[in-house]
Amino acid sequence: MKLVFAGTPEVAVPALDALLASGRHEVAAVVTRPDAPAGRGRRLVASPVAERAEEAGIEVLKPLKPRDPEFLERLKEIAPDCCPVVAYGALLPRAALDIPAHGWVNLHFSLLPAWRGAAPAQHALMAGDEITGASTFLIEEGLDSGPVYGTVTERIRPTDTSGDLLTRLALAGAGLLAATMDGIEDGTLGAVPQPAEGVTLAPKITVEDARIDWTAPALRVDRVVRGCTPAPGAWTTFRGERLKLIQAAPASRTDLAPGALAVGKNDVHVGTGSYAVELLWVQAQGKKPMRAADWARGVRIAEGETLGG
Repeated sequence: MKLVFAGTPEVAVPALDALLASGRHEVAAVVTRPDAPAGRGRRLVASPVAERAEEAGIEVLKPLKPRDPEFLERLKEIAPDCCPVVAYGALLPRAALDIPAHGWVNLHFSLLPAWRGAAPAQHALMAGDEITGASTFLIEEGLDSGPVYGTVTERIRPTDTSGDLLTRLALAGAGLLAATMDGIEDGTLGAVPQPAEGVTLAPKITVEDARIDWTAPALRVDRVVRGCTPAPGAWTTFRGERLKLIQAAPASRTDLAPGALAVGKNDVHVGTGSYAVELLWVQAQGKKPMRAADWARGVRIAEGETLGG
């Protein structure tokens, strides 16, 4: 089939690579979000998908909105048979959905209908799920509600961050998306409607969502830290300034009140609503990431000081 691939972040690159390597389909163009400011200089930078497409010599389309007439006209000119999508980042209008004969097929990082939305892996981690996966489905105008072509499953490991989990899902999902394109092309694969039961939502994680509530149980604190790593980053406050929590782990001690700090020679513990968590890596405002014990020595924590105000 002739394909137009839509995607933006690094997590979408393995799927593009799998389609380029398949040898069965032609990736005629790539659709991605416009260049965005990044870094301290805030200069405009192309998306990871745009960079990979340019390396491969593929036409790159960067519409401000997918409803832009110029973009829709160019898509009609290319006349793709199908448009595979991975984390593109914009809602597709009906005018775009109707152009390819086999529609737009999305690779979504959950086992639908669970965790429909922008942050499925993060929400699966924060909810304490043991199993997640990836699904390919036909895009409709509803939120991740279209019929499903296929799935792969992935066990969530006890120390997984959302970054770890998305890396594995991106690789497994790339093979699933390529296989889905093959099945659509040869007519052996049909889409099955999602069940009405089991729908959960996974909206984008906000900075406020990533703030640690030290009155919550230790397991909840651990899940929020892992679910928000690397982005947007779990955080708390210390002496009125933000402290990013990069890595933590539940501990066994139960003698600390919520937010209370206990600093040893090589460890830092914080009380929660149940037992304590040990801080392993943190990042103070304006500083580089460092081991929590080194941070504690540097700031000279006084007796009775707490995290979270």
